[in-house]
Amino acid sequence: METIAPLWLWLVFVGFVLAALFVDFVVLRKQGAHEVGVKEALHWSLAWVGVSFVFNGLLWWAVKDMTGSTALANEKSLAFLTGYLIEKSLAVDNIFVFLLIFTYFAVPPAFQKRVLMFGILGAIVLRTVMILVGGWLLSQFHWILYVFGGFLVLTGIKMWWAAGQEEGLDDNPALKLLRRVMPVSQRYDGERFFTVERGKRLATPLLMVIAMVGLTDVIFAVDSIPAIFAITQDPFIVLTSNVFAILGLRAMFFLLQAAAGRFHLLNYGLAVILVFIGTKMMLIDVVKIPVAVSLGVVLGILALTMLWSARTAPAQVR
Repeated sequence: METIAPLWLWLVFVGFVLAALFVDFVVLRKQGAHEVGVKEALHWSLAWVGVSFVFNGLLWWAVKDMTGSTALANEKSLAFLTGYLIEKSLAVDNIFVFLLIFTYFAVPPAFQKRVLMFGILGAIVLRTVMILVGGWLLSQFHWILYVFGGFLVLTGIKMWWAAGQEEGLDDNPALKLLRRVMPVSQRYDGERFFTVERGKRLATPLLMVIAMVGLTDVIFAVDSIPAIFAITQDPFIVLTSNVFAILGLRAMFFLLQAAAGRFHLLNYGLAVILVFIGTKMMLIDVVKIPVAVSLGVVLGILALTMLWSARTAPAQVR
């Protein structure tokens, strides 16, 4: 696996992630269980986007300093931005599933922050492993690009076909498996993951929700990670753009929670993006689509989808 990132930038990235986790698990933990409002979520969303752009600036400077090429620095910076945008856009669909899980398990609003905190931690660990393994596979077997590309195209077609259909968790195989291996209490016990009933130690529904959120994120990562690899095969850019998008996922969840109905056509746009990225990946040895063009296409599709969603949203959610 080859990357253009110098060692010091890897260390800066790790420092950013550790600082973010410290804020989540130490600083914000002192607030205790509380419902996150739109204003608080907006402030944190803007903060995470700002941090991501600062890191992208450092990436641009590092590449320029190492190679002396402004063009290469621009290309790597645009690749990070495109990967970040793809992950952010797919995360919106992920958030809709989180909402479904929280509704199904009747998670109290005050406990949702804790679920997402642990979900983000698990996502960072699992995605890091998946990206490093994926980067190694691509470096050893070039033909895997075509497999990833075909998978993205099929996923996009499936997403388009399923868009607008009612979703439910009653027949979810992951949920059925978890219930078999994890005896679960029927009630919450504050923010605890385990409780004792009649002398028997049981998992609380909160632990079940965290497990479901983690499994859901892994499923979505199978889509988003190959999509970013289609933009750049540099594992550092794939990893950092993915992780920085995830770090803002909790704030983004609470920001979009109240406006979920306004994005009812988003899945169609995401389906088109996945088909485009998958096609780009399969044609990589025939036609090389510049990163700037990919970024423009992704931005254009998202803008069109969100604008059309806003114009056609049901009156009660406008």
